[in-house]
Amino acid sequence: MRNQFFVKEANVHGSSTSTIKLLGSLYQLVHFGWQQSMACSFPVVIFAALALTQFIPLPLLPRYDWLLIICLTMQIIMLRTGLETRDEVKVITLFHLIGLCLELFKVHMGSWSYPEEGYSKIFGVPLYSGFMYASVASYLCQAWRRLQVDLIQWPPFTAAVPLAAVIYLNFFTHHFWLDIRWILSGLVLVVFWKTWVIYKVNGKCYRMPLALSFFLIGFFIWIAENIATYFKAWQYPNQAGAWSLVHLGKVSSWLLLVIVSFLIVATLKLYKEKRRPLRGNGI
Repeated sequence: MRNQFFVKEANVHGSSTSTIKLLGSLYQLVHFGWQQSMACSFPVVIFAALALTQFIPLPLLPRYDWLLIICLTMQIIMLRTGLETRDEVKVITLFHLIGLCLELFKVHMGSWSYPEEGYSKIFGVPLYSGFMYASVASYLCQAWRRLQVDLIQWPPFTAAVPLAAVIYLNFFTHHFWLDIRWILSGLVLVVFWKTWVIYKVNGKCYRMPLALSFFLIGFFIWIAENIATYFKAWQYPNQAGAWSLVHLGKVSSWLLLVIVSFLIVATLKLYKEKRRPLRGNGI
């Protein structure tokens, strides 16, 4: 009987410990989700604006111009309220320009289009479109700061920078030459194979392979792209008649663009830390 009592007591104790661990894990997950949602403030506003202007026509100006005004207003609010720092706004502006250059080329080549009218369109591209790329930079910067991101085994810049440059160029050159995105994806695995992302949730450290984080961010951007095209932010040729799911192969494009984005953010973070030299265990 005494042994049975101890067995029951041990089972109760073990069950309580498991429950506490589960509740602790759920709390960490909720906190992580909250930090992620705060980091997504800019993208959320863009999606809300796309939905609002799609179903509720606004007066005086075309839809694309209202979207530009909303994006600019949100950018000012985030800076004034401290949701973004001045340095982060500089990074976002850089991404706006990078994205706008890509948009001008892709629209010219017929990859997608912006069929609606707008005073703020340049060569068929509305200026608000650059903010969709800038929102990716906004997420990366805020998530980096909120989760106190650090990197383990970051590859030499002599390998990472040329790879990022070729990835960006391939978005242009594949229209005239071979599309080497799958070769580049393989090189990404090789270059970043040993690199890990370290991040903190409530002071507790977690880690994830950097290549996996690239894929996850690219996949969620693909989901966001489907939502954006549904709200007619832009239009692929196969969506001219009726909306359809964006091809899953676009995940690879977003994955590669995320790598370029991440490298730029990592480089600027390194510069801000007074050019602290890369070490084997992080930056």
